[in-house]
Amino acid sequence: MAQSNEISTSIESQPEDNQYRAGAYSLLAALLRSEPDTALLERASAFAESFAGDELGASLATLGAASKAVKQEDVKHEYFSLFIGIGRGELLPYGSWYLTGFLMERPLGELRSDLAQLGFERQATNKEPEDHVAALCEVMSMLASEPDSFEMQRTFFTRHMAPWLSRFFNDLGKAKNASYYQAVARFGTAFTAFEEDYMGMQV
Repeated sequence: MAQSNEISTSIESQPEDNQYRAGAYSLLAALLRSEPDTALLERASAFAESFAGDELGASLATLGAASKAVKQEDVKHEYFSLFIGIGRGELLPYGSWYLTGFLMERPLGELRSDLAQLGFERQATNKEPEDHVAALCEVMSMLASEPDSFEMQRTFFTRHMAPWLSRFFNDLGKAKNASYYQAVARFGTAFTAFEEDYMGMQV
């Protein structure tokens, strides 16, 4: 699952523009895939000046401000505590876990089947299962970048993300080890709500 475009710097410019949506997914994927490096934090900090006209805009501005203020070493330790830990992290960011309470269960098999039909292959260097939240965001980023792909996007989001993504971001925002990632969770929550509206869903 490869990275895609960066998020647009204007939260208000054409909110249904696929380029913006692809960038938002790509940003979330980068923040959730591994601890943010200095370059990613610097890139995200540019959104501190975003127009905060609604919750999505406000959450992006908050994420930008948090990215500007946080030290990379601190966010490295925070990511470790949240997602890796000694034995396991505070959170398990996998679809199967949220949907069944177990890892590597039926939802992962169904996801792999759908990914194969869409032409996606797991990279040999990637040790995480495909239902990791970052991998799913990467897939949506790539789908949103393709023209005339709305039905594929809606089907994928409905089947593999909508049933649990908001719960994940809610848990992330409340996690005892979350500080910087509270801002990530706020943006993720707002963007998930935006996507549900964009897809015309009732969840």
